[in-house]
Amino acid sequence: MHRAALSEVLLTGWAKVGQDAFTATAQWPRCHSFYVPEYGLHDPLLLCETIRQTSTLIAHVGYHVPLGHHLTWSRLQFAVNPEALRIEATPADVYLRVTCSDIRYRRSVPVSMSMHMEAARDGVLVAKASVGFGSHSPAVYQRLRAGREVGEIFASAPQPPEPVSRSTVGRLRKQDIVLAPTDERLRWQLRVDTSHPVLFDHALDHVPGMLLLESVRQAAHAVDPARAGAVLPTSMDVSFNRYVEFDAPCWIEAEPMPATATSSGTRDKIRVNATQKGFSVFHASAEFADAAWL
Repeated sequence: MHRAALSEVLLTGWAKVGQDAFTATAQWPRCHSFYVPEYGLHDPLLLCETIRQTSTLIAHVGYHVPLGHHLTWSRLQFAVNPEALRIEATPADVYLRVTCSDIRYRRSVPVSMSMHMEAARDGVLVAKASVGFGSHSPAVYQRLRAGREVGEIFASAPQPPEPVSRSTVGRLRKQDIVLAPTDERLRWQLRVDTSHPVLFDHALDHVPGMLLLESVRQAAHAVDPARAGAVLPTSMDVSFNRYVEFDAPCWIEAEPMPATATSSGTRDKIRVNATQKGFSVFHASAEFADAAWL
């Protein structure tokens, strides 16, 4: 799972059910230190961590990608059914159906692929998602990273700047805030705290994708911090263009879009673009619901 902490492993099993087809099972706890349930709903970013773990598992056990290889997201899309996220009296047992496509091989080892997933709970659809990613051997990854050593990069990461206020992003703990203020209202500096026990439970040489997804969620809250309840991401489409490095500021810019009406309420929409050293490192479009009204 590319996790150091056993407690952060969400998957409980897997099976191959056909050509490039798999199933996986996961269990979501009723409470989590970082993916905090709000208003009786599981956090949709817990789904994203499940997607990350599922793609990692199937790459290794289903396609025999060696454990030393590095897996890197290129695109992530998901849409959730908020009603299926309600917390019940026991942890949520989630069943995932996975199909793989666009598989490119080099010397019998996949170097890129896409996975399409449907997650269900007690027979009810929870979410649909897809993820595209690449696989790099240690030698290739060293060339991509200009030979820099992971431990050295991680140890030399700068201290994070002071965060925006807790109320701005709907987070109670300073450590969980991933945005720092700037002089512009809809522009923030990405706040990277490498001591965070969930986002960084082992040494990395770049900012992880899950932190970037959290920055999109927090940016959506910061656009309208006076909203009644927690911001619940109901869909995201995120493209990852470059590695986000520790050694230079990464700027997060949000652009509110016209809201849309659905059968279950209004959905706010934003676009987020992140730049570092003058390059676009990732961009996202997302829809959100106010959890207080679900």
